[in-house]
Amino acid sequence: MVYLDHAATTPVLPAVIQAMIEALTETGNASSLHSAGRRARRRVEESREAIAHALGARPSEVVFTSGGTESDNLAVAGLYRARVAVDPNRRRILAGATEHHAVLDVVEHLVEAEGADVSWLEVDDFGRVHADTLAAAIAENPDDVALVTVMWANNEVGTVNPIRELVEVAHARGIPFHSDAVQAVGQLAVDFAACGADALSITGHKIGGPVGVGALLVRRDAVLQPVLFGGGQERGIRSGTLDVAGIVGFAVAVQDAATQLPERQGRLAELRDALLAGIREQVPDVVVNGDPGQSDVDGGPSRLPGNVHLRFPRCAGDALLMLLDAQGIECSTGSACTAGMPSPSHVLLAMGVPESDAVGALRFTFGHTSPCWPRSARPSSGRAGPGAPARRPGLAGVPPPAGAQRCLSGCGSWRR
Repeated sequence: MVYLDHAATTPVLPAVIQAMIEALTETGNASSLHSAGRRARRRVEESREAIAHALGARPSEVVFTSGGTESDNLAVAGLYRARVAVDPNRRRILAGATEHHAVLDVVEHLVEAEGADVSWLEVDDFGRVHADTLAAAIAENPDDVALVTVMWANNEVGTVNPIRELVEVAHARGIPFHSDAVQAVGQLAVDFAACGADALSITGHKIGGPVGVGALLVRRDAVLQPVLFGGGQERGIRSGTLDVAGIVGFAVAVQDAATQLPERQGRLAELRDALLAGIREQVPDVVVNGDPGQSDVDGGPSRLPGNVHLRFPRCAGDALLMLLDAQGIECSTGSACTAGMPSPSHVLLAMGVPESDAVGALRFTFGHTSPCWPRSARPSSGRAGPGAPARRPGLAGVPPPAGAQRCLSGCGSWRR
């Protein structure tokens, strides 16, 4: 089995498992005042300090959550409501058109339920938001903007956004800026202080940590309203009993992501490029989606090193996925949060890809457990596997169009 869906979730690191097992053997609520509670609190605060150090933040700026979705919801809804409470005219949200649904859907909820307005920031053909695009959107009416939210790196096509430039544009008008950095941590150098954002979403399970724990990095002077109410934990921003063991494991994963970044970044890029070269040998007209990854953005790669997102012309991505899965290769048609839905990727559509082409996309993503491949192990035309002829699911018995040939990608569909 070859696992190539690390952008969806990645295997838990052995060190994380050991740290969590140790923490799970101890009893204690981190909010309790007795000895057991203080021991639990010590573990939480030591983890908070480790995460802050690894990501260029202050410990007090690390607010623990249940993961990326909650962090995004807390940031977008919390910042919006706080801004509207001070100035009811500030109801416009500026958001990238290619954001993860954890951002898209909370924005749409605020529009439908709380009277927000939204301006979707256009992206270029690579899926990138440019500073001049943001500046133009703000200039339409600077006094009605509540916040800006643009992801650090796209979860589908891997394109990296110029976060520092975008933050500078927003802050020049006194507008708070949030970024979803869920995919960035572990593949890019993430420094909360240096990037200047007011809030940054991260999660554990994309970097070898446990599912169900993440954080929102929030500047001390940032004002946002909570979306959960209860015990007032985490500076009153996020109530709820803290998952001590999960937080401990999360901290180990973040530390590993930071310390292993230089080596891992290069190795993932090599794997990415090798896979792309191998596929191009067999499918010459395959199309790469997103930034080519040959330039720099904010001093780092312009594309996530471990991301390969491809379009196979006139083929169905879901059929390709199932054929590859049958051969022991696990990948994705896009975000795991929306995979399986019949509609094409909103990311590709925002990039200007025709709907008929967008349905033929596959995402391959590498992570810390991805092995190095010798060139001899790459698929070749003489080997059985996904490249072998196969009928497209649901089209059995349908004759081919005149002059058509089988799609070379192996999805079994016909192409002229």
